[in-house]
Amino acid sequence: MEDVERLRERLDQAPPEMVLIGRRHLRSNNSWMHNVGTLVGGSNRCTLQINPADVARLGLEQQAVITSATGRLTVTLEPTDTIMAGVVSLPHGWGHAGSAQAVAAEHAGVSANVLTDDSAIDIPSGNAVFNGVPVTIASL
Repeated sequence: MEDVERLRERLDQAPPEMVLIGRRHLRSNNSWMHNVGTLVGGSNRCTLQINPADVARLGLEQQAVITSATGRLTVTLEPTDTIMAGVVSLPHGWGHAGSAQAVAAEHAGVSANVLTDDSAIDIPSGNAVFNGVPVTIASL
């Protein structure tokens, strides 16, 4: 109950234009699975899911730059109407560039951790904040 006042104050703030959420793939629940050749193909792609309306509104093409308060990545876009406008999603566990794991390095992807702030903590639970991260998206 102590946290209700803080939450009420946030209701008066304008929401960010875009927020980042994570996702997992069935054959990619953990990063070690990215080093198993039979598991890295198919739908297990490290793409930024984005609503087609946001793609059109922002004038994006196949790739874009996603920026947060802590980092910046160039990402391949995956327009889909299964994600609501104003929300983008990167899968968990990627970013294997330079890895000694040969298969994973071939399918490096990008790490969503670059965009999250390790000092942002959910106050009631004490957990790190990985979803609802304010971001901007821009063309290359």
